[in-house]
Amino acid sequence: MAKGRYLTIVVIVILFLLVLSIVLFNYRDYLLLSFIIMGLTMIPFFARFEVRKISSREIVILAILAAIAAVSRVPFAPLPSVQPTSFVIIITGLVFGAESGFIVGAVAAIVSNIFLGQGPWTPWQMYAWGMIGMTAGLFRNTWWMKQMWGKLLFGFVWGYLFGWFMNLWIIVSAIENFTWEFFISIYVASIYFDLAHALSNVFFLLVFSSSWIRILQRFKRKYGLLPLETYMQ
Repeated sequence: MAKGRYLTIVVIVILFLLVLSIVLFNYRDYLLLSFIIMGLTMIPFFARFEVRKISSREIVILAILAAIAAVSRVPFAPLPSVQPTSFVIIITGLVFGAESGFIVGAVAAIVSNIFLGQGPWTPWQMYAWGMIGMTAGLFRNTWWMKQMWGKLLFGFVWGYLFGWFMNLWIIVSAIENFTWEFFISIYVASIYFDLAHALSNVFFLLVFSSSWIRILQRFKRKYGLLPLETYMQ
């Protein structure tokens, strides 16, 4: 499908830009890169509307979810890696699809960093959280994702994948001094933070996912929001 093709291309282009930003610009223009990524995430989203008119409600609900995902990260800042942001992004992908999950994840990262601090890590966070939402949307109709244990496993695994991906920006930015000892030390040092992220995802999904999915599904049916297919728990 065209929208799937757009999404794949955007994901590859953004990953290429992340690496290119280090090689050519050494992170000097990370804010510009962040806004470019935001623009690119819009392409697969608006490709969904090539055969039907855009509804303002669809834009508003995703903007609200992105705002919730961003702001909910701030009160948990004293607890490293413990936050409900990933939970909100996962639920968005499950209910509204891969494109919506990707854009909410990317926007949540840059907006939350307005409060917590922008830096060269921002574009990488945008990509990582975007991928969480995208993969949640891609797997949402699989038999295991419709089970609670499947969602918990998904959230737990992504707690580690998110941290492992974020470690890469540190490693790649210091690639001229790369050693295997440095590589291993970065990943060993992140074990606690990755575990905290994974367990917090499990907690929020276990406690809140059923009610959030019911509410968003009801909202989607009431206002005829896309995608047309419905995620069934």
